[in-house]
Amino acid sequence: MSIDPAASSLDRRAFLRNAGAGFGAVALDAMLADEGAASMANPLQPRQAHFTAKAKNVIFLFMSGGPSHVDLFDPKPDLLRLAGQPIPESFGTFKTRRAVAKNALMPPIRPFARRGKCGLEVSELLPHIGGLADELCLLRGCYGDSVTHPESVYMMNTGTILMGKPSLGSWAAYGLGTENQNMPAFVVMPDPGGWVKGGAPAWGNGFLPATYQGTLLRGGASPVLNLGTPEHISALQQQNTVGLINRLNRQNLPAGAEDSELAARIAAYELAFRMQAHAPEVVDLSKESAATRKMYGLDEAVTADFGRRCLMARRLVERGVRFVQLYCGDTNGWDGHSDVAGNHTKLCAQSDLPVAGLLRDLKARGLLESTLVIWGGEFGRMPMSEGSNGRDHNPYGFCMWMAGGGVKGGQVIGATDAVGLRAAEEKTHVHDIHATILHLLGLDHTRLTYRHNGRDDRLTDVYGDVIVKALA
Repeated sequence: MSIDPAASSLDRRAFLRNAGAGFGAVALDAMLADEGAASMANPLQPRQAHFTAKAKNVIFLFMSGGPSHVDLFDPKPDLLRLAGQPIPESFGTFKTRRAVAKNALMPPIRPFARRGKCGLEVSELLPHIGGLADELCLLRGCYGDSVTHPESVYMMNTGTILMGKPSLGSWAAYGLGTENQNMPAFVVMPDPGGWVKGGAPAWGNGFLPATYQGTLLRGGASPVLNLGTPEHISALQQQNTVGLINRLNRQNLPAGAEDSELAARIAAYELAFRMQAHAPEVVDLSKESAATRKMYGLDEAVTADFGRRCLMARRLVERGVRFVQLYCGDTNGWDGHSDVAGNHTKLCAQSDLPVAGLLRDLKARGLLESTLVIWGGEFGRMPMSEGSNGRDHNPYGFCMWMAGGGVKGGQVIGATDAVGLRAAEEKTHVHDIHATILHLLGLDHTRLTYRHNGRDDRLTDVYGDVIVKALA
């Protein structure tokens, strides 16, 4: 009997058909068609979390470039006492990529003050955020795996120093979908001064279906490029065009390929069409009250840009967008290799009031309980000076904070050593931070997996523990 060369490549469904399975194949096709239709009709439909959680949405305030923990949130009396001296030998040998271990220890650029009922010490550079100390859960023992910007940006966003893995926002969208089918599940607002070092892979979907990648949102009348309908095209014509394109695309969509690039493109066309009607309203801030504009600093030149994006973030989560990430700092951002005082003074002035305004606004609207707000960069900075008045990168010990969304505020978790060089107590690796963020969203980081290259891959790889102390 001759053998069809193509038979060896038949998949399971084709085998059932060709083997004459009859009604079994018909039933299988019907079930798969129903599943495929449901998936294609609503690929970002809200999904059941692993367990009940308070946080429904996330706003990640990413301080691009690496803010200095020892100058903002981690006061070290020994930096004042030992200022101008080399780091003591008791801290052991230490080398950075610029070999600044012999450089003198440098004191904090501004004094710290105790704020709130909890007495949290915060730099005078951040008076507005400091005024909300009782809302903050400050992680002082954070550490990562790389001393360079792109790798650390990928680490903080995707859980690995390697390019090409799914971002935290993509995992959240994959795990929970979105509550608003007229907007993306994951929105990113880069700093208009320049993209973060590492670029778009920081908010990419990696090996997850393309539907879950971050969607860039800009300010102004055109939040997404090429979103507006040409003047001579009616809404009905646009709808018919999108419908025709997607019907033709579906004819080339194999059964079981609901997670393919083609399926993602079909979903993207449909989402883009819906966004044409809804996205402009989301970014239209003209109806916000004068008090709200003042709260975010929209009428002040220094705070206006970041304030607009913070306000837009509130409007997005208010309308059901699952994950919003906005970047503060251009391509260099908080990267204070020289004149860290001037660098941080400028960026704190731009961001302090808008961030505090965001927290206050969320709380006033009853949204803070269900919205997790995260503040941090890719790493911190060294306690030693670089040159005469700068600080080099420090992934070995730095600070981040969280607020709202099931977090217990008014507390400090962890500590760096006496000069802020390394995480020393209750240390929290980036994997632990990611595990905690997913937990606050009701997702078990060990169960949120995607089959890739023969293994069930996940954001935290095989690591990560929830920071139980951070939970309310």
